[in-house]
Amino acid sequence: MTSEPQDRVLSPEELEAALRAVGAERYHNLHPFHKLLHGGKLNRGQIQAWALNRYYYQSRIPAKDGVLLSRLPTPDLRRLWRSRLEDHDGFPGAEAGAPGTANGGIERWLRLATGVGLDRDYVESTVGILPATRFAVDAYVALVRDRSVLEAVASSLTEMFSPTIIAERVSGMLANYDFITQETLAYFAPRLTQAPRDVDFALAYVKQHARTAEQQRAAIAALTEKCNILWAQLDALHFAYVDPGYIPPGAFVPEGHIAKGGKS
Repeated sequence: MTSEPQDRVLSPEELEAALRAVGAERYHNLHPFHKLLHGGKLNRGQIQAWALNRYYYQSRIPAKDGVLLSRLPTPDLRRLWRSRLEDHDGFPGAEAGAPGTANGGIERWLRLATGVGLDRDYVESTVGILPATRFAVDAYVALVRDRSVLEAVASSLTEMFSPTIIAERVSGMLANYDFITQETLAYFAPRLTQAPRDVDFALAYVKQHARTAEQQRAAIAALTEKCNILWAQLDALHFAYVDPGYIPPGAFVPEGHIAKGGKS
């Protein structure tokens, strides 16, 4: 359905099916790097590179949501979207490292990164991330800033597909890496309830406000672009840390890594 030109207005049910078809074809759970990650085929350094680069994406989600929050036209919409900021930034006074969701997704991701052996300050600095990671994540923030509110909301609908990738990631990493624990992966458990809640609102918004064929095409294209952004991040990780293994200057180099050409 995603590959065929759309020249008529879809029903809300048809629009939802078209959006879901984007994920079935393009979501990054299909990427070879993800399959290596949850299949136990990566070493600690490669997992560190994934955790480090993914932190930049996690850290920019509140910026993306703050931009969209400023563009929403009504108090009701802003109140509904505001919970996303709280999910990631946490709450004032919450103790870092406390169990549950009070400390927010960014703090939980930092616990994941330190749990696989990275230095917290180094992760937060983002100096070692891949250039392509920065470009891709910044492109997502720009999409939300510069495109219509409808497109910005539609781009968030990759969360429709996240329960699948979370289940694969958590079960696979716990089964295949002896240095990974439930505590290391504490980021993911709250997302199993937060993401469906967020999807309920965003999907209803898109189905209500994408009234013309042009608006529907724009919403589908925005979700496609978001999937491409997520895919590009894994492309960069695979190229730098798996095959062919060329790490760009200034990017994180895992301990013991042998550079192409035989130099450490």
